[in-house]
Amino acid sequence: MSLLPSRRRFLGALAGATLAASAGCLDSNSEATKSDSDARTLTLDLTRRGDSLREQFVTDLAATRPEWDEEAFEATLDGEEYTTQYRKPFPGSADDPAYAEQDGTYYRLGSVVIDEVETTRPVLRLFADSEDEGSAADGTDSPGTDEADGTRTVPAEELPEIDARAVHIAHFAARARGNDGGAPWGLVQRGGYVYRNEERMTESELLGDETPSHVRYRDRRYRVDIAREVFYEPRYRATVEPVAESPERMEAILRAHHVQARFRADDLSSEAREIVRRARGDGYEETHPYSAAYEELLRLMDRRAYLDGNIERDAGVERTGRRLIRYDGIYYHYSLRFHGD
Repeated sequence: MSLLPSRRRFLGALAGATLAASAGCLDSNSEATKSDSDARTLTLDLTRRGDSLREQFVTDLAATRPEWDEEAFEATLDGEEYTTQYRKPFPGSADDPAYAEQDGTYYRLGSVVIDEVETTRPVLRLFADSEDEGSAADGTDSPGTDEADGTRTVPAEELPEIDARAVHIAHFAARARGNDGGAPWGLVQRGGYVYRNEERMTESELLGDETPSHVRYRDRRYRVDIAREVFYEPRYRATVEPVAESPERMEAILRAHHVQARFRADDLSSEAREIVRRARGDGYEETHPYSAAYEELLRLMDRRAYLDGNIERDAGVERTGRRLIRYDGIYYHYSLRFHGD
């Protein structure tokens, strides 16, 4: 008697059982996913930004800092080449450029890298004093004077402005070093503070010949370490390009760049208009599956990825970028966020 049919029946039964089990797992996962999404709430907030984007995105360089941006603008308009080292001219980026206006003409501001420069910069690092047992107020040290152990401690508030800022930033790195938590790494560099303003370095006490060994900042004494290190910095050339000769043209450019969607109240059902009204107040929220009106609004806002209630599992979904809509001629910044278990 052949064993083949029995083996086939056994394999078929095994495959069927496996498929059934897999189907059960998929159903279970689907229910879990559905349950997870059902338990989460999607909140829409709308913040009014007015009826003109020019007020937000066209920069008044005379009223902003740093002051060299105005210098760069005027020099470039006069046909001069204006360059900076390390610091980029003008605010903004290639994806979010800055604009300025002069005599009715609107200009796009930017920069290009034209060189690399090797330079040496002083770096201030602070290290918490393990023997520090108190503050200057209780007499454990004598700020600004030589101490018995040969050290000299200076309170940060008595330092020149350039050093006070350096200590403030370097202490973030000292506080985070070896501990949980973080530091503002946009300010902290190489584990401390990098002096870059050469014109003001002559004011520094920490970079002088008689550098204090310690500084006291926020009731903590820190050992001062100054190292001179090599940096490779980009050199930028400012660019100024005319883009519009009228406010209307500039407004159109800004809309094309920043506005995600635009629609009017007449485009919406009465229920969707009510959602907009509430979103402009304290915010509007729903739990998935969403109402027809909420889905209607999400489609008009081109936020279809939120319709399935599980955007975190979608590939290639843009999380940042344009966050403005235009509703009845008014611009609104919007945010969509999940909360709940």
